[in-house]
Amino acid sequence: MVMSRSVVFGFVGLLGLAWQTSSVSAQSLTEALALAYSNNPQLNAARAQTRAADEGMGIALGAARPKINGSASVGRSYTAYGYQNYSNGGVNVDFYNTPTNFGIQLVQPLYTGGQITAGINQAEAAIRAQREVLRSTETSVLLAAATAYMDVIRDTALVGLQESNVKFLAEQVRAAKDRFNVGEGTNTDVAQAEASYQLAVSQLNAARAQLNASRATFRQVIGKDPGKLGGGSAVDKLMPKSMEAAVTASQSENPNILAGVHNIDVAVHNVKYLEGALLPQLSAQGTASRAFDNPSYKTLNNASVSLNLTVPIYQGGGEYAKIRQAKEQLGAARLQVDLARDQVRANVVSAWGMLQAANASIEAYKAQVDASQLALNGVIEEQRVGQRTTLDVLNQQTTLITARSNLVNAERSRVVGSFQLAAAVGRLDIDHMKLKATIYNAEAHAEAVRDKWIGLRTPDGR
Repeated sequence: MVMSRSVVFGFVGLLGLAWQTSSVSAQSLTEALALAYSNNPQLNAARAQTRAADEGMGIALGAARPKINGSASVGRSYTAYGYQNYSNGGVNVDFYNTPTNFGIQLVQPLYTGGQITAGINQAEAAIRAQREVLRSTETSVLLAAATAYMDVIRDTALVGLQESNVKFLAEQVRAAKDRFNVGEGTNTDVAQAEASYQLAVSQLNAARAQLNASRATFRQVIGKDPGKLGGGSAVDKLMPKSMEAAVTASQSENPNILAGVHNIDVAVHNVKYLEGALLPQLSAQGTASRAFDNPSYKTLNNASVSLNLTVPIYQGGGEYAKIRQAKEQLGAARLQVDLARDQVRANVVSAWGMLQAANASIEAYKAQVDASQLALNGVIEEQRVGQRTTLDVLNQQTTLITARSNLVNAERSRVVGSFQLAAAVGRLDIDHMKLKATIYNAEAHAEAVRDKWIGLRTPDGR
């Protein structure tokens, strides 16, 4: 069954709530999503993690750059010499020396067994993986924001329903007492009406408590207390036409799968990096130094250039264990991708089924609400002429309230279900949603730090 292209959450038309009468000043769902995108601390933390991953490239490139070290030393020595002199019995001569040395050393790696190249490739793959993790976090935050938004609308509507129910039942209690006072009713009628009224009061209190909890979640996710909220609409434009197309799209677009694929690359290059430890290492080294000798006031200058070749023969076997460990981690990374693909497929199928069920439920509940309202009106009229009892009216009112509550929940499930499906496919992000917010550019930071040779400050000045 093909879903409708635009289903608008219809609580306003259903209940006529006063707090939604001004659509101009009401906060829309897209505005709430934009606020969450800009302010959510979980998303901001993920961005910080992405920036930290960008520095991995600087670390990898730094392994290929020259290392320069300076050295200095200063000391104090005392030497006493004794000379035998037969005329005066001997002479002692004391010497004090302050040797001073200054030097500089430069080492340039020339060949590292492929470790530098593997490290750079590993850093690039890790950056791509972290960006997909960031997109996954963005998806989760936007889904949580949409859910929180619709929960506030739903719970506000349910509070309105319970308030109207309490008013209706209060009138039934008053009418039952009036009929009893004129001899047209019984104590049973009054007791039944009173019991229904008290139950409705408790349900109203529970509905208000749930609304307060939903408002608190809204504030936590979106970063702002909910005010007037406009109707929310489903994101059908982001969804494929069929479940099979949705499953296919998810396998190439879902960020969890893509992050896993990049993590495989990270593991592959890690194996190559560790294998490089078994190969020869070649570097060029240059040194220059100057030494001072105070007693003789001599200066010794020294400079040298050399090529250093290291050929590993046996280092205890730990390097072989690390390579075997890395290969097992590579196998685990591949299995994690298979697991992610299966999980994403299950999520898509589940979200699609729930969405279809919500569509069918909405139509059924609308028909039930209309029929229940007609039935209640008829029962009330029949009660007035003595053909129905107070209990009949109370039961029919309960049926109507239940039908309206079910419709409210189904319409909420319809909108949230569309967001869940879009998230499972991998299209619930700022690019697909076209939110009016400043887009976080992860590539800009990566480029800013990639060739940064020196400096403690981050690109934003910290």
